[in-house]
Amino acid sequence: MVLLASFFNPYTGFAGLVATITAAIVAYFIGFSREQVKSGLYTYSATLVGLGMGTFYEFSMGFWILLVLATVLAVLLSAAFIAQLGKSNLPALSLAFIFTLWVVILSSKEFAVIGLTQRNIYWLNEMYAAGGTGLINFVQRVETIAMPDMLSGFLRSLSAILFQSNIAAGILLSIGLLFFSRIALTLMVAGYTIAILFIQLMDGYAGSVNYYNLGTNFMLVSVALGGFYIIPSVRSFFWSLITVPISYILVIALWKITYTWGLPVFSLPFCITVILFLFVLQLRKAGGKMVLTPIQYYSPEENLYRFTNNKERVLSDFYYYHLSLPFMGDWTVSQGYDGTITHKGDWGKALDFVITDKENKTYQGTGTEPEQYYCYNKPVLSPADGIVEEIIDYVEDNAIGGNNTQQNWGNTIIIKHAATLYTKLSHLKRGSFKVAKGAFVKKGDILATCGSSGRSPEPHLHFQVQATPYIDSKTLAYPLAYFLQQQNGNSIIKTYSVPLENNIVGNIIPNAQLQQAFDFKPGYIMKVTAAGYEEEAWEVMVSTYNETYFYCSRHHAYAYFINNGSMFYFTHYFGNQHTLLYLFYQAAYKIVLSTNKKITITDSFSQNIFATHPLKWFQDLLAPFFIFMKMKYTSMVIKDDDMLGGGNIVLKSYSQQYMPGSVKQKMLAGIEIQQGKLHGFNVAFNNNKIEASCKN
Repeated sequence: MVLLASFFNPYTGFAGLVATITAAIVAYFIGFSREQVKSGLYTYSATLVGLGMGTFYEFSMGFWILLVLATVLAVLLSAAFIAQLGKSNLPALSLAFIFTLWVVILSSKEFAVIGLTQRNIYWLNEMYAAGGTGLINFVQRVETIAMPDMLSGFLRSLSAILFQSNIAAGILLSIGLLFFSRIALTLMVAGYTIAILFIQLMDGYAGSVNYYNLGTNFMLVSVALGGFYIIPSVRSFFWSLITVPISYILVIALWKITYTWGLPVFSLPFCITVILFLFVLQLRKAGGKMVLTPIQYYSPEENLYRFTNNKERVLSDFYYYHLSLPFMGDWTVSQGYDGTITHKGDWGKALDFVITDKENKTYQGTGTEPEQYYCYNKPVLSPADGIVEEIIDYVEDNAIGGNNTQQNWGNTIIIKHAATLYTKLSHLKRGSFKVAKGAFVKKGDILATCGSSGRSPEPHLHFQVQATPYIDSKTLAYPLAYFLQQQNGNSIIKTYSVPLENNIVGNIIPNAQLQQAFDFKPGYIMKVTAAGYEEEAWEVMVSTYNETYFYCSRHHAYAYFINNGSMFYFTHYFGNQHTLLYLFYQAAYKIVLSTNKKITITDSFSQNIFATHPLKWFQDLLAPFFIFMKMKYTSMVIKDDDMLGGGNIVLKSYSQQYMPGSVKQKMLAGIEIQQGKLHGFNVAFNNNKIEASCKN
């Protein structure tokens, strides 16, 4: 549609197309990879240079020579700007186009073989030459459609981005935007409206209110900062409307400078506004609620939905060090963060654990001896891999009710897991340590046993995370990666959260067969067959960002996944959705690597899965403010014959579509594991059932 719209002025479109092809050849010749060239980053400015030159100049031999040279310059400048600004994670935008076309305008005045065109005065003749009387009649009908000035101005401004100035091209581009991105179209309208209102409010200079400035500066600023380089939200929409008037001020100020040399401002105000705002956002130390787009999918909706979906599912996996509970079995949180007993002030972010029975008692018998307490002398485990930083092992256990405030922490071990990340376990039993200072410990290794030393009236385990290695270090609020919380007889998985007081919690116990079945190493290939589908070969690969994924070469489909030892789950899917890989992506969207039948996994698919639903477009428009369409995922173990390590394990999963006032089951799936390998899976939806078998 962009290509077609550019040819509403045939000279403009043809020059732009020649410049694009030339730029791609130049980029290949320089040595950029196919992926770099296909991204468009190195040819985008050259395309704009071609469109601009085709609009301003008459075609001649001198024109084509200058166009080729300008294209080469635009590619070189693009590469330079991308490299330099990329060091600060900033986009180059159209800076290369602006400087290249300025060079062309200034230098062309000295060349007699190239001159400014008068074609635009007789644009109907151009239409006739391109499409005859039929095209002329169509364009004239469109141009004379009765519509409000605001609407016609918006359409002309949109077309001006491609150096056009006609309603027909604006309509075509609006339709394209409607299909491609409802958020982008909304922001275009918002940017145009706020610019017009601001100019009228300030009684601004009418000469600056041309369609080109409205399109390439005000409307594009709104899109760039409202939903492209920033995850779309209420705040991003608000700031995009604030930055539109700023770009207007820059248009006026820069025009005062450039007009003395006969140079248009072009999109320089847009570039300055966007780059400056993004640079300032990166200076924030607190982060803020406006989030810079972490991975660019070149669609505001895609950026928003994937970020929202992965904020809890994926980002925490990379952001936090994986800490687990430091014990076996189920323990009760007797005192949580900011507890009323001892967890106060700088030492408030700590947890105390005990073992309780069905009557919520911590002991049996009279409770007068430490040995009568359920947690006493139970193993204390390392919460993660690390190096033992400090050990205190000389404090005697207290008698029940006693309190040793002089040696407050009692017997203690401090483990260093990473720079500025330590864990401390206190009130341990004297003489029970199994490790020494300086030793390397792995997650789950036994460190010592629970005691009642220090400030401990009865046996319990104190656990905290801290940023420094000292015994009296302040506590640090830090989540545990995965743990089970007992609730109404079921085990609820909690991810990257902190147990609350009175919660009964325990670690996930992985199953060796499930761990082996979902341990897909790079280079692993699995062939999958099913009736009605061509055989697919899935190869496990690793991206340059160290992301692991399945690649199906037959359909060029990609399914990214994470296996952290406790959980296997997919993060993204790209490519053809009529594949067995896509069915497996839905069936195994999130699997806990445990055969505990009390565990039920729940999760949410990204809204992108609503590909064809009629309400999807309406959801897109509201997505920065409110998400009402959801697709929930559930999985569980329904069969486990793995008592001796070689039996069958069957997993069940299903998805439910949540719409206002309705809930519908969309998918029911089963996954079969045999002897530590994925044997097959089945997926049922829309009264169809696909049975797939897997060959490792």
